[in-house]
Amino acid sequence: MRIFLGILSAVVLSATSAQAARCGGDFQTFVRNISAEAASQGISQEVISQALGGVTQDGAVLAFDRRQRGTFQKTFEQYVATRVGAGRINGGRAMLKRHAALLAQIEQRFGVPRQIIVAIWGLESDFGKGDIGKLPVFRVLATMAHDCRRTELFQGELIAALKIVQRGDLGLSDMIGAYAGEIGQTQFLPSSYIKYGVDFDGNGHVDLRHSIPDVLASTANLLKVSGFKMGQPYGEGTPNFEAMREWNRAVIYRKTIAYYADQLVGR
Repeated sequence: MRIFLGILSAVVLSATSAQAARCGGDFQTFVRNISAEAASQGISQEVISQALGGVTQDGAVLAFDRRQRGTFQKTFEQYVATRVGAGRINGGRAMLKRHAALLAQIEQRFGVPRQIIVAIWGLESDFGKGDIGKLPVFRVLATMAHDCRRTELFQGELIAALKIVQRGDLGLSDMIGAYAGEIGQTQFLPSSYIKYGVDFDGNGHVDLRHSIPDVLASTANLLKVSGFKMGQPYGEGTPNFEAMREWNRAVIYRKTIAYYADQLVGR
């Protein structure tokens, strides 16, 4: 089971404590309050109405979130055996060949080795062929923001998701994601989408669902901004391993990325 909350950024694009809509209580009252906060941050009423009009709570999302706490109780050996098999290694090597020119450009610009980028891509969505989520992002985020455990965090993610639509990066029909509102082929939370997203195909939009150049460049940009250095080791205990913490804070997951990346280049 994939874990994406590790990419939650330390700087959340959120309302402050004083500005945050009150969590709990009547859900529709909460939606009206967060809508007012979105409007105060420059989101158009049209986008707010289209995204949040008629939005409902999703109990399955809350149930899933509460089950996440014990996911990494496996050892590294147990976990990696379920995630990095011969098929995924061969698939990753095929992607390295197919996108060699693109990956070379990304390496040159962002200083992140291609095997790390492809490893993340493979683990998160099987190179865009696997499950990138089927849930309406705004329903998920409104549900999580209304829940009082991490309300400010998810209020920030909800505002960021509205900004993605406001900017024209994705239409409402493409705002489909996973159980914490992650979007696209490498599963960016909306705040990371805004902070690290790159328009690498030059069409004027950051499209992390359909554009492979945007997906791979944005993934590399997140690591670059986090301090990842080309030509340096990335195993556990290295600065690059720590830089990957912005991608996922779980040590086992980062060890899996590093192991997979090494397998892709025959180490």
